[in-house]
Amino acid sequence: MITFESVSKTYPGGTQAVENLSLNIATGSFTVLVGPSGCGKTTTMRMINAMVTPTSGRILLDGNDIAEIRPVSLRLGIGYVMQNGGLFPHRSVIDNIATVQRLLGLDKKNARAKAFEAMERVGLDTSLAKRFPAQLSGGQQQRVGVARALAADPPILLMDEPFSAVDPIVRDELQQEVRRLQAEIKKTIVMVTHDIDEALLLGDKIAVMAPGGTLQQYSTPLEILTRPANDFVQSMVSKDRGFRSLSFEPLGQVPSTALPIPGADGLINATTLAPGWALDLGHTTASASWVNESGQRYPVSTPVRRTDTLREALDAILASPVGAALLTDVHGDPTSWITLEDLSPRLAPKLSLEPRA
Repeated sequence: MITFESVSKTYPGGTQAVENLSLNIATGSFTVLVGPSGCGKTTTMRMINAMVTPTSGRILLDGNDIAEIRPVSLRLGIGYVMQNGGLFPHRSVIDNIATVQRLLGLDKKNARAKAFEAMERVGLDTSLAKRFPAQLSGGQQQRVGVARALAADPPILLMDEPFSAVDPIVRDELQQEVRRLQAEIKKTIVMVTHDIDEALLLGDKIAVMAPGGTLQQYSTPLEILTRPANDFVQSMVSKDRGFRSLSFEPLGQVPSTALPIPGADGLINATTLAPGWALDLGHTTASASWVNESGQRYPVSTPVRRTDTLREALDAILASPVGAALLTDVHGDPTSWITLEDLSPRLAPKLSLEPRA
């Protein structure tokens, strides 16, 4: 556990970066610090590995005051991912990733072996091992940065706006990769971002900070969306709060209509959804399509499962030409379809959030 006890940081000249911060970050959790420029989120994160020293208060790692730990020893046990990867330009990919292992005293052969394992873990093609950072794309560089931070298997991982310098498509891929990694390795991750959507996507808990380094709310994404603590937090999440909250509600046992038996032409009659339409399941679910009476085909949007969220189901329904999403079982086989009418009882309270208390 990482514990902040009444921590403040004032820089020379009187600038207040963090003010009286008390916070408990659970072991194995993903915590996101979010807020505008000047809110102290990066300063807060950098105090965890003693890159910044608090003016007052204490920071504890599993009950141990970090002020009593040698800074170098502390940092070698904490992974750090920064903007643009922060790679050594004169070192190959594999030697960049092996950096911390070498600093810990591991010989080059074994350090590189660990580095190869880290490359595979973050989805990097090992054929890139001998390349240099300048020969990589922005997304690849960032993956190298994550691999380097994980190579020594630290219990804590700090991430300083790691995806801010890549394009939206690569950013989405990296965010999904980090979600997959965290589900697999369960590190204690503390991440800084100014993007509330990124915080809502990745965080188990979110710390919303305001200019001057004051903590406004520390809670789960759903709680922040549905019960913002004050006007500042509400202003951070005010757009589409109800729609965003659907991302945290599983589809579950909403009503659905079992697929009718295909006709002689192999098509399933879908006229109850829209006149003149049919469903062709094809050879695989991925090849399924909606077919209109003119024979035009429209690929089925991503099928949904009952473990998916209400937001994913609603998106699939809205993307369908017949206003229905194809529902599959745990094996990925189509079983039924769901419509907006089926979702309505679940959507009504979510799309009309009550005013905060």
